[in-house]
Order: sequence, then C-alpha cells, then structure tokens
Amino acid sequence: MRALRAASLIVLLAGFGLLAALRIGAFDPPRARGMTVQPCPAPADKKAGNPVSLLLYTLLRGDGDRRKLRDWPGLCEYSEANRKVMAGAPPRAVFIGDSVTLGWGERDPSFFRSGVVNRGINGQTSPQVLLRFQNDALALKPRVIHLMVGFNDIAGNTGPSRPDDFKNNIRAMADLAAAAGVPLVIGSLPPTRSIPGWPGKDPRPRISELNRWLRQFASERGLAFADYHAVLAKSDGSAQPQFTDDGLHPNAAGYAAIQPVARAALARAEAGAQSSR
Repeated sequence: MRALRAASLIVLLAGFGLLAALRIGAFDPPRARGMTVQPCPAPADKKAGNPVSLLLYTLLRGDGDRRKLRDWPGLCEYSEANRKVMAGAPPRAVFIGDSVTLGWGERDPSFFRSGVVNRGINGQTSPQVLLRFQNDALALKPRVIHLMVGFNDIAGNTGPSRPDDFKNNIRAMADLAAAAGVPLVIGSLPPTRSIPGWPGKDPRPRISELNRWLRQFASERGLAFADYHAVLAKSDGSAQPQFTDDGLHPNAAGYAAIQPVARAALARAEAGAQSSR
C-alpha cells in the first residue's frame, strides 16, 4: 500500500512538473525573444525540439493557444509565403479573413491559381485580421483585396466585443486600403443557425444586422460588396444543406456557387479603380 501511495505521489508531482514546464515554455522549439528583425521561426525551426515534448505540448496546451500567446494576430502564419509572393509579380487579388476564406482555398484550389492569393486563418476575429492586414494583404501590392470576417467576432473567439468594435475594425481596414490606393471588396458573413464555441445561441439576428451594415458601409465608401449570404442561405437565414457539411462553412458546392459572385465583385472593384485614375 505504501509503495502504491509513493508511486501515486511521484506521478502526481511529475504531472505538476510537466504542466509547469509547459507553462514556462521549457519544451518550446527555438524562437526569437523580444523585438527582432526576424521574429518568425525559419521553416527548419518549426520542427525543432523533442517530438514527444511537442506532442505533449499540443495535447495539453493546444496549438491554437500556443499561437495566440506568442503571435496573437498570426503574423508568422504566412510570413514565408509572403516573401515568395513579393519576390515575384504582384497578385491580382488577396483574400484575407477567417476559416471561411481559408476553407475556400482548400475546397476550391483552382480559384487561387491565377494570381489570387489566400490569406485566411482559422478562428480569427476582425481585430486579428486588422493587425495582419498590412503584412498579409497590402504588402503584397495586389490589384484588389477581398475581406470577409465576422462570425468569430459574434462568437467571441478573442473575448467579448461590441458590434461597434467590429465596425471600427472594418472601417480601419478600409481606410488602410484606401490610403494605399488598393480597392477593397467586402464579403458578407455566411449563413448559419449556430457557431462553434457559441452553443445554444442563434447568431442569425446578429449576422443579418452586420450584413446590413456591411452592405451600407460598402455603398457609402464606394466599395464592391459580395453578397454570399444571399446565395448560400435559406429563407430562414440558415445555410442551404447542399452548400455546407457543418451548417456554417461552405463545402465544395457552396464555394462553386459563390465563385461567380466573387469574380463579379473583383471585376467591379478593378473597374472602379481604373475609372477613378
């Protein structure tokens, strides 16, 4: 019995020690500290460190939490890819946003081959996209930027916020694009009856409210508005089942259905920019 108690105590102390080590970053791969010219790990560094330690870290602390603690806006996510883009000809368009944008590149890759670049990051909110808007969009010097973000703001992925906070973030990105002389396309929020991480609540009223504002804001600023909600939604504001597998993110058929809307919005934005010159 004493041996069993001693073993249990050792296991308990070892567990606390492991959690403490994870908390202080003892098993983290090499990374830059403080302000530096290269804060993002090189591709070879991303696999550095003890594989078992990194697996335990991911399981116990979570890769998403790890990224948010070290790189809250996700500035390192596309840093290497951005360098490659900037070394060549400027892209026609950059699509920046959350998992709906990211999933577009995964489920409709052909759309992102002819000078169209995808810069979506899963789970992001408008303040995170705002913070990387310069690095992941403007710095690539595209002819057009496509912005679609919002349902993670509704869910509170990065904490509670007001509708006005979301609107101010959209305004700020529109101001940055205008100052750089890059036309902006604003995409509507997709339809859904529920949002992961926000159980038991109906997001449809808020989605309708924000989409009305986005349309009005785009009209006031002379920006192209891409109404994907109208294509993907049923009359009750939920997603048409043939266009989604999880009730929120479009599937391949959903992205195929909204692709013409995106192409038309990009063309309007480009035409408007040329006519104003």
